[in-house]
Amino acid sequence: MIFGAHESIAGGVFNAITRGQKATCDAVQIFNKSNNQWRAKKLTTEEVDGFFAAIEKTGVTVACSHTSYLINIGSPDDALQEKSRNSLQEETERCNLLKIPNLVFHPGSHVGSGEEPGMDRIVDNMNQVLDAIPDNTVTLCLETTAGQGSNLGYTFEQIAYIMDRIEDKAHVGVCLDTCHIFAAGYPITDPKDYKKTIKQFDDVIGIKNLKIVHANDSKTELGSKKDRHEHIGEGHIGIDAFSNFVNDKRFKKIPFILETPKDDDLTEDIENLAKLRALGK
Repeated sequence: MIFGAHESIAGGVFNAITRGQKATCDAVQIFNKSNNQWRAKKLTTEEVDGFFAAIEKTGVTVACSHTSYLINIGSPDDALQEKSRNSLQEETERCNLLKIPNLVFHPGSHVGSGEEPGMDRIVDNMNQVLDAIPDNTVTLCLETTAGQGSNLGYTFEQIAYIMDRIEDKAHVGVCLDTCHIFAAGYPITDPKDYKKTIKQFDDVIGIKNLKIVHANDSKTELGSKKDRHEHIGEGHIGIDAFSNFVNDKRFKKIPFILETPKDDDLTEDIENLAKLRALGK
């Protein structure tokens, strides 16, 4: 299987690759720009060349990029919606430049305007972004969410509603976050519950559309609607749930990416990845 973690691009996008190698990653997730600013510093030729050289040297691939947390294409505020759409398009274009196959993003929040209108805005903005980029090679991956506040995408049906209305079906996919679906109320620890939940995912969304798994334990209990990541096996989800995933042959080629707490020397990433790898039977 493919195991990795989100790694920092501090000092240049190429640094995420070498950090990934240090953390024993097969693949990494990165931000392709600062995640807490709208402005994106232009990628220089030197930085892009260094990025590809680091991949070739280390063998560590980039499974996906994650968008800025500022983006909300479900917002009822026209100005924020436009700003978010432009930013999503820019990040998609940067992924094309860096040959990153998937761009993961939280679908958006309706901010009190209603779930269906919010989802319709997400659909409209995704369609505009995909239509605006000729020869796009990047898949926009809707991430399952915990259902905190007015966030959308906390049920498989909401993800399917959006996907069904995207015109460019070849470039839309899903990122399943274990912490998020658990917090949203989907049980995955007991093998019987796991099978039922994954069958529901397959029936509603389709495993064929799953591009990335975010492997995170949860600081909060089942159905809490709170997005709080914990180290593998140390939260309310527990190690058995991750054994269910790791030993499910349907997920063999899907990257499992950690977004767990980490320190600067990456020892926690190394430990969490070792736990996941040890589960394989």
